[in-house]
Amino acid sequence: MKKLKFIVSGGGTGGHIYPAIAIANELKSRFPEAEFLFVGASDKMEMQKVPQAGYKIEGLWIAGLQRKLTLQNMLFPLKLMSSLWKSRKIIRKFNPNVVIGTGGFASGPLLQAANSMNIPTVIQEQNSYPGITNKLLSKKANAICVAYDNLERFFPKEKMILTGNPVRQDLLDVDHKRSEGIGYFKLDSNKKTLLVLGGSLGARRVNQLIAKELDFLLASGVQVFWQCGKLYYDDYQHFNERENVQVVAFIDKMDLIYAAADVVISRAGASSVSELCLVGKPTIFIPSPNVAEDHQTKNAKAIADKNGAVLLRETELDEQFETTFSKLLADENWQQELSQNIKKLAKPNATKDIVEEIIKLIK
Repeated sequence: MKKLKFIVSGGGTGGHIYPAIAIANELKSRFPEAEFLFVGASDKMEMQKVPQAGYKIEGLWIAGLQRKLTLQNMLFPLKLMSSLWKSRKIIRKFNPNVVIGTGGFASGPLLQAANSMNIPTVIQEQNSYPGITNKLLSKKANAICVAYDNLERFFPKEKMILTGNPVRQDLLDVDHKRSEGIGYFKLDSNKKTLLVLGGSLGARRVNQLIAKELDFLLASGVQVFWQCGKLYYDDYQHFNERENVQVVAFIDKMDLIYAAADVVISRAGASSVSELCLVGKPTIFIPSPNVAEDHQTKNAKAIADKNGAVLLRETELDEQFETTFSKLLADENWQQELSQNIKKLAKPNATKDIVEEIIKLIK
């Protein structure tokens, strides 16, 4: 049997990159001899993150459409043509068995080119409300791995498989790592820990909220571990001088910080939601309203509707944050209920299930 080859594309944010890497890692563990090539957008974070994970990557000159008339938009047709041409060239040279897309700008032209060249394609859709790229690609894709129910209105039903989102395997068992986490991050084991997650780049409104509410949070007796994102670290690092506060740009040991956390405040990007389902901590979701099709609110609502988390919109923070947080912190029963319900929504075998679908398509 000749050596298997896979092209994987996903990028723009950690939410597209990490699932792509998780799928590649799982394929590699099944087929140690296989060859992998990633394709990303040449100016996005995947160009650093993918080589760090040990894979080769090629960049396309591509970006999304802005919502207003800009020079970027005028260049879009040119970038698209250039990316389609380069995608065909990459595919012809590498000759993959299957092409896998996890979202992000580059996966559009790449999967489009693969479809036109009759190479099997798999889409992995992380959100409860798909973006326009995946909706367009779904017509020709061979399989669509989804993380939420009721996506028939976007995708052909016969191609959809409910797998869940790939998550880091080290999160599968954080319960017994609690003391290790408290030690690693030098936390006070007698205090409850509030973990604030702003996503890989950071979340402006969440950071503003925590800065404004810090005295209130500390007065309520918690210690605050605050991941503000690399774009905002300079603005907020001075809070490190406060007792019981740690501000970081990025968290290297996610499994250990989840293990140490008692309550979580997070954006509702797809991969964060999937991770939080797995670790089962009481969570307040503050979805970003500035993302395509408002999918973060829809992700958070899918959990909150099943009583698995608290959903606070940005517009509600000034009026409702303090009372909601105080009530959650004081009510152990409510915390347990949220924990148990969000865990029911976890799909711990997602990566393996997605890889099973990919294997079915190998010619």
